[in-house]
Amino acid sequence: MDIPVWLEAGLWGLLAGGALIMGAGVAWVVDVPARVVAGIMAFGAGVLISALSFDLVEEAERTGGLGPTLAGFLAGTLVYVAANAALARRGARHRKRSGAERSPRQSSESGQPGSGLAIAVGALLDGVPESTVLGLSLLGGGGVGVSVLAAVFISNLPEGLSSAAGMKRAGRSAGYVFGVWTAVAVASGVAGAAGVLLLAGASAAVVALITAVAAGAILAMVADTMVPEAFAEEQGSTGLLVALGFAVAFTIGRL
Repeated sequence: MDIPVWLEAGLWGLLAGGALIMGAGVAWVVDVPARVVAGIMAFGAGVLISALSFDLVEEAERTGGLGPTLAGFLAGTLVYVAANAALARRGARHRKRSGAERSPRQSSESGQPGSGLAIAVGALLDGVPESTVLGLSLLGGGGVGVSVLAAVFISNLPEGLSSAAGMKRAGRSAGYVFGVWTAVAVASGVAGAAGVLLLAGASAAVVALITAVAAGAILAMVADTMVPEAFAEEQGSTGLLVALGFAVAFTIGRL
């Protein structure tokens, strides 16, 4: 029996968000070298850049026009940057940092009260746009965008790993760490379902606008958090790994 499209979108969003929990689980039991995490982060950044370029922005422009696409893209970027700056002042600036020797450490709750909540909200800010576009990719009736799904999953894995390692070093409990990532994974599923429920039947221009908003937020997230974390630990090969991630995602999209 076919499941409703909104439920399918929610399950895909939950799957993509589940990579955060997987990464956190690995970080909690295994001391993964910071350079390995940074390398995966750089690769994931390239995958996301490719997916938002060809599967999100290009598709939004093709179906909804240049105007709505540019307006949404810039709006999403501005909203993310403003929200990220506000959270950074409250202790979430280094929420993706593992706390290794060469990179800044996450704020601890004792050092900056309220930083735990800011980090949790920041994780939500990073994850929701990605899952929303997964839901939107189902509206055309062609199934979930495989390259977008792969991009979100691959980028979430090192994010959960690196952030959880930093939370552990900052003295946060297992309950807090896994509670945050479980909540974000559930919110990702809800965001995926909401993208379908709220926009089913909407005009192509509206869908393009919302898709572009999410794409702008994702690109700002990559530039503000993922690439700096990767470069802090893996300066010599960050550019190469980003390029490899881009090439792999582009190939997946074309196949």
